[in-house]
Amino acid sequence: MTAAPLSGTCPPAFTAVADAFQRNFTEHNDIGASLSICKDGEIIVDLWGGFKDAARTLPWRDNTLVNVWSTTKGVMALCVARLVDQGRLSLDRPVADYWPEFAANGKAEVTVAQLFSHQAGICGPEKRVTEAELLDTDFLAALLAAETPHWPVGSRSGYHALTIGPLADGLFKRVIGKTVGEYFRNELAEPLGIDFHMGLPLSEEERVAEIVHDGNPESGGHDSFNAYQLLAQANVPVRAALANLRAWRTQGTPSAAGQGNARDLARLYGALASDRRIAGVELVSEATLAAVTTIQIENEDLVLRFPMSWGVGFAINKAMGVYGPNPGAFGHHGWGGSFAFADPAKRIGVAYAMNFMREPQGGLDPRFAGIVAAVYASL
Repeated sequence: MTAAPLSGTCPPAFTAVADAFQRNFTEHNDIGASLSICKDGEIIVDLWGGFKDAARTLPWRDNTLVNVWSTTKGVMALCVARLVDQGRLSLDRPVADYWPEFAANGKAEVTVAQLFSHQAGICGPEKRVTEAELLDTDFLAALLAAETPHWPVGSRSGYHALTIGPLADGLFKRVIGKTVGEYFRNELAEPLGIDFHMGLPLSEEERVAEIVHDGNPESGGHDSFNAYQLLAQANVPVRAALANLRAWRTQGTPSAAGQGNARDLARLYGALASDRRIAGVELVSEATLAAVTTIQIENEDLVLRFPMSWGVGFAINKAMGVYGPNPGAFGHHGWGGSFAFADPAKRIGVAYAMNFMREPQGGLDPRFAGIVAAVYASL
């Protein structure tokens, strides 16, 4: 497999990273992608290449956007942290204090921290929703607020793969009258020039790459799912092709519909790994960042079925060990291959965003593994 020549910048010390990125095209079928590393607040590696479309006719540009699926959740987690900093949310208070209807059916004591660390027991609705209902954020938020937890709250984590997005939007609307995406755009994206969108304006549509799925059974296929996975991934009918719909991009659910590129994700995480500032503006205080990156629960996740250390919205590296050697690294990765994380020990943010989705085949995506290994070999 070949690809368009890579573009961008990469210093000699990080040649191994550029080589790993190139191998993703020549050995692992990438179509189009971007890769960036931010160290001490400065972008030091900024690469892109390939094509925006499956037909390989439209070059991937330096400003191409792509749906990054659950990598979006890391940006959502930053918004939660910033709202805590502003005194609008408290991690220890019940969600129902802000959203009374959420108290229904045994959820009155679910805290904000428990909700965003996937302990609330509502990884999916009891009954399957339609795709139209999935795209109606207010409907889904109300449905989930009325749901009975599927396991004792706080006893285990079960990844709220899609549901955490409408739940977050429902909470944000009741606290500040805005969705997570609207809050991010007003607070950070527009003032600081961060090219990431949870709710993509029509004016930016032409920049978005086409998502291409590898055709393998999604998440291993429903026949292999346990009861919690059926709730999270069958009763909420997300399919890869949703990312190519204007309705999905407009909705911008903060669990899965973020449109971005590696550069701006690396800028965000690079800031969190160093002085927490972009252009002199503090994204989040030291104390609040410490709170949301403190492990809330560590166990074998009921939905993911592998060990997870959850902070408040962020995946903490301790249990997974995929974000390099530092157990305190944190971030999130997305269905199909994208990822972004911060390593405060190395003061770096690393991000990769692509349009060719691979289903897991018995281990970590080789694109992910190759890039991370090359980053740490180069530091």
